[in-house]
Amino acid sequence: MRCSYCHNRSIQDGEDYRELEEVTGMIRSSRMLVSGVVFSGGEPTMQPEPLKALASASRKMGLLVGLQTNGVFPKVLSGLIAERLVDRVALDIKARWERYDNLLKERYSGTIKESLALCREAKLAGDLPEFELVVTLFRGYEDEVPYIAKVADMVDLVIQQGMEGGVKPLSGDELKKVADRVGRVVKIRTRDEGEVVYAGDRGRRVSGERQG
Repeated sequence: MRCSYCHNRSIQDGEDYRELEEVTGMIRSSRMLVSGVVFSGGEPTMQPEPLKALASASRKMGLLVGLQTNGVFPKVLSGLIAERLVDRVALDIKARWERYDNLLKERYSGTIKESLALCREAKLAGDLPEFELVVTLFRGYEDEVPYIAKVADMVDLVIQQGMEGGVKPLSGDELKKVADRVGRVVKIRTRDEGEVVYAGDRGRRVSGERQG
């Protein structure tokens, strides 16, 4: 999708291929310091076989496995879940369905709906321990959130502070006002405040960790 706000935007037009053994070694060398590994991107499910191999290797090391994905490849997600190779999926939703294909200039909405449905079902069945829907929100797009929230029934919803170029990011207080329109508990993530579980005036901080 080549999102302009991607935290790894610098790799979109470059190549840095590594052998699986090298990446596995990097994970192994860190396992005394971490409890899990998260595969992100770009889009990790674009490389299904290496992703499966790395997730399996991480599992054998006793590490939890997380995945950040745009949901364009539901069959890859389904396979990882079926083989119990993933503990947590964060699915990025960029807009209401009616605007999705036009916004991204591709017909992605159908496959992303499929990914959402299969992850929700896996979570409810106990096959996927953690599943959240993430909205990276930029100023001027606040009205998208109530529409997106409607498809997040029985799913943890995250409103994440969007950071891009010269656009002033929404503050934590502004994101809380957006969350108030949803009428449910929401996780809010900002660079300055980390992650907060917000339930209107009952919101409470659960982590002071800064977001990169």
